[in-house]
Amino acid sequence: MSTPIEFTGTARLDKKTKHLVRRLNSGDIAIIDHRDLDRVSAEELVESGVRVVVNVAESQTGRFPNPGPLALVRGGVKLVDAPGAGLFDEVSDGDRVTVRGGSVFRNGTILASGRVLDEGELDRALVAQRARVTEALEAFAENTMRYLRDEGRLLSEGVEFPALATSFRDRHALVVARGPGMDRDLRMIRPYIRDFSPVVVAVDGGADALLEEGVKPHVIVGDMDSVSDRALKSGAEVLVHAYRDGGAPGAARCDGLGVRHQVVSIPGISEDVALLLAYEKGAELIVAVGTHFTLAEFLERDRAGMSSTFVTRLKVGEILVDAKGVSRLFSRRVGIWPLVLFAVAALAAVVVAILVSPALRHLIELLGIRLRDLFA
Repeated sequence: MSTPIEFTGTARLDKKTKHLVRRLNSGDIAIIDHRDLDRVSAEELVESGVRVVVNVAESQTGRFPNPGPLALVRGGVKLVDAPGAGLFDEVSDGDRVTVRGGSVFRNGTILASGRVLDEGELDRALVAQRARVTEALEAFAENTMRYLRDEGRLLSEGVEFPALATSFRDRHALVVARGPGMDRDLRMIRPYIRDFSPVVVAVDGGADALLEEGVKPHVIVGDMDSVSDRALKSGAEVLVHAYRDGGAPGAARCDGLGVRHQVVSIPGISEDVALLLAYEKGAELIVAVGTHFTLAEFLERDRAGMSSTFVTRLKVGEILVDAKGVSRLFSRRVGIWPLVLFAVAALAAVVVAILVSPALRHLIELLGIRLRDLFA
């Protein structure tokens, strides 16, 4: 049996791996909290020169083919997985710690136990994950074709929505659902909301996220299982999404709260209803927050439900954009106030130059006399 490799170094901690890599060196032990360690982060860790990485989350969950952990190990870095370990509470940045095998020690006391991920294990797992994705994609394609046969009218025909007081015609619509990166994206697109005043459509709990950011939704769509009473009473129009069998538990909840509402029965999930609502009501552009699905997210969720989402995006795709793209555009945009301040500063510099220079004052006086004579 081989002797476990032991390394003693300075603990460096940060839950944001991209921030941690900027201050790592070869004498450090990186402690991270990075579920499904991505390839970019793995490459940055290798480039930092660090020799040991301890992850208090699963570096590879198996949700999708993730080459990040394998790239890290192949780069010569020892990777220890210790999911749930309390190292962020027990270790301070700069502490001297020792990693022996899959365990972390400080002053001889064990702080956490995990396991070392080796190259062979990670390579085999990656091959197996790729095979599963192929199978999942085949099943997803079959379910999508079945959905198209059963509910293809979503593409060929319009959807009949009830009349709303809120007008979407030729306006932007912002559709917010509780999904990956929702809070961050909402903060980043505040300039967009301010400048374009879009119709704001919340999907269930997305209404609470909007209210927390100081944005009041115009319409709330969903089965109302994850939205607060406060949001339902915020004054937004409420559109309850009924299930396939016609049942609408959200309607009973609204009745109990005394909230006026309407019911719509459309196949698929509630965020599909929100996107189709904006599209059918004539929105010029739909900006989605929390509804953007990567391949992994498609495969993680119920495939039949996600088939409807795929079909919905086929229908509204020409006017649908993801909030991440909008936020990147606006984060590079220069506002009017910096330009105003720059102009004022330039004018002040000219005034000061005239005041301190007799020659410039004389020149300005001459120009003034000539202009007065010319227009006289």
